[in-house]
Amino acid sequence: MHRENYIETLRAELLDLVEEHLTPVALRYGYSEVPLESNIKWRPLVLVLGNYSSGKSTLINDFLGTKIQATGQAPTDDSFTVITHGTSDSDDNDDIRVVEERDGKFLLNDPEYPFETLKRYGQRFIAHFRLKKVNSPFLENLAIIDTPGMLDSITERDRGYDYQEIIGDLAQMADLVLVLFDPHKAGTVRETHTSLRDTLPAKTFEDRVLFVLNRIDECASLIDLLQVYGTLCWNLSQMTGRKDIPPIRLTYSPHVLQSPAGELGADQRYLHYLDNQRLEVKEAVLQAPRFRLDNLATFVETHGERLSHLLEALVNYSQGSRRFFWRHVLINLAVSLLIGGGATAGVITAGLIGPEPYLMAAVGGAAGGLFFILWYLTGMRWLRRRFYRDQMRHLDRLTPLRNQTRRDSWQAVRDLVYLTLKRTEGRIALKEVKAEYEAVHRIFTEGSKDIREALNELATLDAGEAPDWARDDATASPRDFPYSELAHQD
Repeated sequence: MHRENYIETLRAELLDLVEEHLTPVALRYGYSEVPLESNIKWRPLVLVLGNYSSGKSTLINDFLGTKIQATGQAPTDDSFTVITHGTSDSDDNDDIRVVEERDGKFLLNDPEYPFETLKRYGQRFIAHFRLKKVNSPFLENLAIIDTPGMLDSITERDRGYDYQEIIGDLAQMADLVLVLFDPHKAGTVRETHTSLRDTLPAKTFEDRVLFVLNRIDECASLIDLLQVYGTLCWNLSQMTGRKDIPPIRLTYSPHVLQSPAGELGADQRYLHYLDNQRLEVKEAVLQAPRFRLDNLATFVETHGERLSHLLEALVNYSQGSRRFFWRHVLINLAVSLLIGGGATAGVITAGLIGPEPYLMAAVGGAAGGLFFILWYLTGMRWLRRRFYRDQMRHLDRLTPLRNQTRRDSWQAVRDLVYLTLKRTEGRIALKEVKAEYEAVHRIFTEGSKDIREALNELATLDAGEAPDWARDDATASPRDFPYSELAHQD
């Protein structure tokens, strides 16, 4: 089995792991509105964000090899455009072009695509969502999502949909997020500030975000470029709250060098020294398929941890409720025995019965049993309601939060725990939830470890080399993976 086959087999195993074990739990407890695997089963995604004049469309056109997206200084496209590979059998034309276009309704309702969750953003968003299939070799192993340019002083009311929520959902699906800036507005747009400060940190990981200062050919000189670069670094430190700013790539359209020097109106000779930066951005985009495996492993780890934490809290609640119940049953039983004994002693003292054993037992049993039943029907119900209210008020007591990782995962599922307990009024089927917890926790602990070991082995393989477990067995299949039993256990 060669390296590429190994990658595909590993990807299929990860999807099976999610589909068979994580998705049922996620749907049952409202963790996700759609199967989790629907967000990751499609091809690798690259999300392109930026100000309306940052050159997103121009950069995408350079990647594809021809003009597919409209370009211009003013806002030219207010749509979210999914650009993927397509072919046409109608002719033998080798020119790169759009071979098919579809609207948002098609994209949101076709199960091939992972965008079903975006339906909740309404008709205005659907009208600004579309698909383009382009016969560009660049897109053979990935897809690009072009987005409307970020603006100042614009609200959800102006757009008609929640822009930040949508790019957050798309960033969560994406394997790479390009954030573009231009020299004229180096990170000062309000929507950019919100995206970098709040949206992206909540929805994706820092290592998936690549900052790009685009259109650097519009800087009059190298000194001008350095001033713009310094301004962008300062703005990013303020927006992200970080002092250690990640690398910022510098790019421009290669077509600018074809223009006469007089039209440029400045000394552009420094651009030649930055060609490697432009190539690094292109190479990063082309590496999205490799990022996908790491991202899938992180996806399993993250959602496995969160779902495990959710179920752990429910198990702890149910076990606590049972301990509370039996403790008070035993207390009630003891009190009932005392009342029964007191009633027997009382009637004997009053001379109502003689010291016959059977009669004494009947009187004591009747008195104690009556008290036990009345208490169980009234007092126990009140105590259980009080336990339920106390647990709902102090939800954080349901789980130990011993480190920041635990606190982060709890923050992601705390509301779901609250809603689940509220919906069921605290009546949790302990046996069922405990079985779910053990299965998901096993995926999170053992499965994550085995997945990372498989990825580490993959990193050491050359293009035509097979992994150790498949080298001596020509009939090796996906289920021969070291952790495959986790994905397919009953």
